Amino acid sequence: MTRVVIAPDKFKGSLTAVEAAAAIALGVRDALPDADIVTCPVADGGEGTLDVLEAAGARIVRLTVRGPLEEPVHARYAVLDGTAYVESARACGIEFVDPSPATALAAHTWGVGELLADALIHGAKALVLTVGGTASTDGGAGMLGALGAGVLDAFGAPVGLGGGTLGRVASAELTPVRERLDGVRVAVATDVTNPLLGPEGAAAVFGPQKGAGPAEVATLDEALGRWAHALQVGGAPDVARVPGAGAGGGVAAGAIALGARVDSGFDLIAGLTGVDRALAGADLVITGEGSLDEQSLNGKAPAGIAERARGIPLMVLAGRIELDAAGLARLGVVGSSALIDHAPSLDYARAHAGELLRARAAELVRAWREG
Repeated sequence: MTRVVIAPDKFKGSLTAVEAAAAIALGVRDALPDADIVTCPVADGGEGTLDVLEAAGARIVRLTVRGPLEEPVHARYAVLDGTAYVESARACGIEFVDPSPATALAAHTWGVGELLADALIHGAKALVLTVGGTASTDGGAGMLGALGAGVLDAFGAPVGLGGGTLGRVASAELTPVRERLDGVRVAVATDVTNPLLGPEGAAAVFGPQKGAGPAEVATLDEALGRWAHALQVGGAPDVARVPGAGAGGGVAAGAIALGARVDSGFDLIAGLTGVDRALAGADLVITGEGSLDEQSLNGKAPAGIAERARGIPLMVLAGRIELDAAGLARLGVVGSSALIDHAPSLDYARAHAGELLRARAAELVRAWREG
């Protein structure tokens, strides 16, 4: 019996990783009715992580928190074996704003702190913060404020919320947060290595995606520099020197200031979903995501699956594929298909991603079987 492992990430704007895996499984079944099919949806610690954790047996906790621009947001986090997994984007995701220069300066992470606080109140023994897809560039200041930290100006008054306000920050009082976290392990799940500051930092690289123009990028980068200094004065490590501190608009920096370790998002989630066990004895592996490009080679889910599946035939399905033959070869791909190449338009591909995935999976598997 042929054993096929299906391990895709989400198809952003179309399907969760769980939905994508189910659609691909239908296509595999069409081509190989007697196959032993194992679905193992994955995530890299960014958006969609909670869906994968829920499929792995996590309990989902829902609550309303302060959104990135003050409007209430219906958010959630996952609890598995005493660890709370908080996805930053559920509280301050870019989808909650209409990105503009003003929102780039004003968006904050207070709601992320509310999620963490709720998990602590309900007895979480460890916290894992995933940091992709945020609307904010506030260095995690809002998050720390919601946990009880003081983010203060030179007169000892709160500076307010949003990355733009950090230009006035002079000190950070972290003792209340450290007391709340006593005995609780904290980790940041990300495969982004960007620093907090500079040309590769949170403001310069991610700010434009959040509405920041050149002036706002410069303002935010300078403000984050003041924030990094204030955190050091507050007794934290120099977050400006930690790789990955710029992830999520610097929300990773706020967690690192509290002693959080930085873990590979993909490795962490893969360990929870049993990917390695599923791959043992596999005859074929199918992975994918919304857009397969150069970024996919650097810590994203398809690259992680490819690394674990060395020696096993690997297929990739994606909404679009921007890797050339050499890039696909680096992943060890024996067959690939982009949905956009089989749809009349991008909108159609997004709206019909499930049926397209089923059809493309069936065709790829038939070709592999016959080859």
